[in-house]
Amino acid sequence: MLVVLRIAFLPSMYIRTTKTSSGSIAVQVVRYRHRKKMIVAHIGSARNRQELAALKQTAAAWIEKTAQQPALFSAPPAPRLIPLEKCQYLGFRYALVYESLLKLFTLFKFHLLSRPLLTDLIAARIIEPASKLQSLQFLDEFLGIRHSRRDLYRQMPEFAGLQAQVEARVLAVAKKEFHFDFSLVFYDVTTLYFESFKPDELRKPGYSKDNKAQQPQIVIGLLVTADGFPVAYHLFEGNKFEGHTLIPVIAAFKRKHRIGRVTVVADAAMISMENVLALRARGLHYIVGARMGNISPGLLQEINAALKGQDGAAIRMTTAHGDLVCDFSQKRYRKDMREMERQIQKAEGLVSNPGAVKRAKFLRTGAKTRYELNTNLVEKTKLLLGIKGYYTNLGPETDDQTIIDRYHSLWHVEQAFRIAKSDLRMRPIYHFKRTTIEAHILICFMALAVCRYMELKIGKSTRHIVKALKSVTDARILNTLTREEITLRSEIKDEAKQLLIKLGLRY
Repeated sequence: MLVVLRIAFLPSMYIRTTKTSSGSIAVQVVRYRHRKKMIVAHIGSARNRQELAALKQTAAAWIEKTAQQPALFSAPPAPRLIPLEKCQYLGFRYALVYESLLKLFTLFKFHLLSRPLLTDLIAARIIEPASKLQSLQFLDEFLGIRHSRRDLYRQMPEFAGLQAQVEARVLAVAKKEFHFDFSLVFYDVTTLYFESFKPDELRKPGYSKDNKAQQPQIVIGLLVTADGFPVAYHLFEGNKFEGHTLIPVIAAFKRKHRIGRVTVVADAAMISMENVLALRARGLHYIVGARMGNISPGLLQEINAALKGQDGAAIRMTTAHGDLVCDFSQKRYRKDMREMERQIQKAEGLVSNPGAVKRAKFLRTGAKTRYELNTNLVEKTKLLLGIKGYYTNLGPETDDQTIIDRYHSLWHVEQAFRIAKSDLRMRPIYHFKRTTIEAHILICFMALAVCRYMELKIGKSTRHIVKALKSVTDARILNTLTREEITLRSEIKDEAKQLLIKLGLRY
């Protein structure tokens, strides 16, 4: 819907109304320059005929005041001014950020799922993350959107069955916007704990990355592109060893999308002889971190001698786990040295004061005394200073530096988890049934995909983007004489304008 009304008293300016993705009608003042349309002012958004008429009158008055010249023809009668004492402020709404997110949801084709409650919960998760019931309150109070608790309880279990459709839509965006071609994926896992101490077949205590060992948890495996854009996820029991999640996730992803050649990058926790054999049997290539502490002292000495402490030096050798690529970094060396010295100092202090002994890296039980410094471990650690290793089954056609660089991009997965846990408050989880737990993970995955899209397009954090868009609010004014509600949007600042431009969104 697009309507343009020409104002007789200023031929070069027009009132333009256009329907937004949220269903409201935006009223703008535009001008044409060299056959190009320029938006001069955004007057506000109307949700009914009364608001639309009032905003058009405001736009006409704005044009007449800005032009500073009399009308060529008789102008329509000026709107009757409402006495201040007859105006009642009803509050404000975060309409701009919500409208912008709805447009992005259209890019992801989330609207084709025909689940308004789902998309509204995603928007609330991005704008003001909270529990589902708190999200319903936020939608009502700050966006004027009402969903009942009954709708929430009825529809939440149904969301769990949408994972395949959602992943297909997110993957389409990854291919179109970020040129994802399946040749390289990054994988990592994290844990999400519950506000409960009662375990079941899914929610189980296990190794917690949130230091919540006493609380039930679940394990989430996430696949992302080289840019950190999420493309798939898997849910596991809370006591699942993370190394046992790699093969099921990668094999399912390869089979589902009929991928010929793919290289998976993962951290050192994923490496085991069992996983290496499974990856090879499925024709998968891998780059995984090496646990250098498990390598024999003789091999460590050989690696150390070959690298010679030269910054950027690398070496490759054949092992049972695949080719081992090692590199040396002076920056890493200084960091490792500081950490080793701190740990040695701690161990020596505990040796001299046995009564205060706690767990320490370089401390061991001695023969004559109760505790002593583990000198063998100290010497082995010195050989490792500044050195990092990576296992791969990629052939020599892939040079050492490429393998190193690809592994170092693994931080994108960690960044995605930080966004999910911090910006989106993915945990703690308040649900108990498997279907609602799966629905919660789905909502967070969809929100994460939209957030990463915005971050990659703009180069700013989700928190920064949302804060800038939330700074533009719609004030709600009630005319107590006519009982009509008028919505007036605050000025869109330059930063918010630039963000919207980079996202390809009109304001």
